Amino acid sequence: MTHPRIGIGVCILRAGEVLVGKRKNAHGEGSWCFPGGHLEFGESWEECARREVLEETGLELGEVRYATATNDVFTEEKKHYVTIFMAGEYLNGEAEVLEPEKCEGWEWFSWNQIPEPRFLALQHLIDSGWTPESA
Repeated sequence: MTHPRIGIGVCILRAGEVLVGKRKNAHGEGSWCFPGGHLEFGESWEECARREVLEETGLELGEVRYATATNDVFTEEKKHYVTIFMAGEYLNGEAEVLEPEKCEGWEWFSWNQIPEPRFLALQHLIDSGWTPESA
């Protein structure tokens, strides 16, 4: 990859916990991350967040707002992403694995209990001091 791409990660907060899934068949395999994906041409950040969450988990979001961004260079994979994090309001329902080729499963964890290894962008987010309560 010769130039950075834009990724969207969606922090969904429910009863003091956030939704994370374990990645597979992609860079960062075996690491935990929020639902999300690539921003498509002409798409707003909010549209991308809603689309990716629905495609990956089946959950529909209420309010979606900008949280923060990270600069993520995956040296081994020679990939560079700017990750835009969005905070999405949980409405109801249970997360389902709708893309089993990309995710082993979805689980809810308290912010301080997100398991390791963490996807690089999520680790950068945590290292920045951002929390769901600051969104």
